[in-house]
This record gives sequence, C-alpha cells and structure tokens, in this order.
Amino acid sequence: MKTAFFDSGIGGLSVLHEARRQMPEEDFIFYADCIHAPYGEKTPADVQRYVDRAVDFLIENGAQAIVLACNTATSVACTALRRRLSVPVIGMEPAAKMALDLDGTRRVLVAATPVTTRGEKLHELMVRVDRQHLVDLLALPQLVRFAEADDFSRETVLPYLRRALAPFDLSAYSSLVLGCTHFNYFKDSFRALLPAGMRLLDGNAGTVRQLKRRLQETGAGDGGTGSTAYYFSGRPAGADELSRISRLMERLDRMRAIE
Repeated sequence: MKTAFFDSGIGGLSVLHEARRQMPEEDFIFYADCIHAPYGEKTPADVQRYVDRAVDFLIENGAQAIVLACNTATSVACTALRRRLSVPVIGMEPAAKMALDLDGTRRVLVAATPVTTRGEKLHELMVRVDRQHLVDLLALPQLVRFAEADDFSRETVLPYLRRALAPFDLSAYSSLVLGCTHFNYFKDSFRALLPAGMRLLDGNAGTVRQLKRRLQETGAGDGGTGSTAYYFSGRPAGADELSRISRLMERLDRMRAIE
C-alpha cells in the first residue's frame, strides 16, 4: 500500500513528516511540483490542471491513496478529484474549527495563500464553523517563496511578518492558524512576534488522523517497509534534492516543538 503526498513544493513535507511519525511502517510517495510553484498565486484553472497531471502520475506509479498536502490544491481541486478517482483523496483544512473550539470568545487569524483565502472552500468552512464571525483571513504569499528558496533567516522573514501582522491587535486573538503547509517552516519567526498566550495551530496531525481512518475503512494501510520515494515535477529526486529534503526534515523536527 502506497500513499502519495502531493504539494506544489516543499510545504507538503511537513504533512509527510507527521505521517512518518504516526505511520512509520507505511510506504509513501512524495511529489513536489516545484516547476509550477507557488500555486497560491496561480489561477484556479492552472492549479486544477497541474494537480490533475500530478495525481495521474502518482496513480500510474502505484499510489492507492492521495493526500493533497497543499491547502491551495485542496481548495481548488479536491472536490473534482474525489468525483473522478476511486482511491481515497484526503485534503487539507485550516484548523479554524480547532481554534474556535479551544477559545470561542477571542478572535482567530487564519494565514494562507491568496488563492486559499479567496477560495469558496475556505469560505464554506467559515460559514459552518464561525457562527460568531471571529475569524480573520490573512494572505502571506511571500512566505511560500521564502520556503522554496530555503530562506528561513529571521533577517528576511521577521520584517515581512511584522508588516503583514501590523494591522491586527494580536492581544485580541487566541490563535494563529497556519493555513498553508509551507508556513510550518516559520514557526520560530511567528512565535517571536506573537503574544505568549496566542496559540500556533496547523492541520497536519488532523489530516494524518483522517488518512488513517480512511485507510482503515478501505482495508488498506496494512504496513510496508517504511520507505518513501520522492519526485519533483514527475522526475525522481536526485542526490542534491534528497540532501535538501533531509535538511528540511531536520528543520521540521525543530519546528514541531514550537507551539
């Protein structure tokens, strides 16, 4: 049984990182469509086309479940994929409901890409869970570009985040929800700017739990060798890319401890 994790770039590694923690014996495929990144600044039609092409590749290479480890791809393409594919398709959902369940009186800030913040799927989620109109949305497109360039330095990131967060009275907020998988690489920078009592939340653990439930329902997920195959826009990862993945996974180890 192979489960594929798909993202426009390296953000989806943060979901794979969590899956390897929860499901260490399963076999995974990771596909980063780096040629077309960032998706968050593309048109929905382009995103749908890129996702269809990548997912077809993954099915041809043995994927028996697909995780759209990309909030933008989920927002645009998840519904159509579920209609046309017979394998389980798991999407990402910003952890807004979790944030509201933890504190239903103070405000919640959801940070995501421009496509996600404008998308119908996120606004449908807000209608379902944000009855008190406590959620605000913030697009942070440059963070994706920083991540794809492996630029996590505070000298670069902090000035950008300060400007983006300046319009918000953060003392009125209970949580910041990371609504893009790329944003998990920047938890240290977010924590440096947020009030001590403001939570940092993401949907990775919930997505992996949902994957495990779906695999159990379908009778799949019976274990493997714990291997992961990596592809970048349809070609196997080379030695330099595998070395980069190792460095990124080490960073995610450090970021996971930050709340």
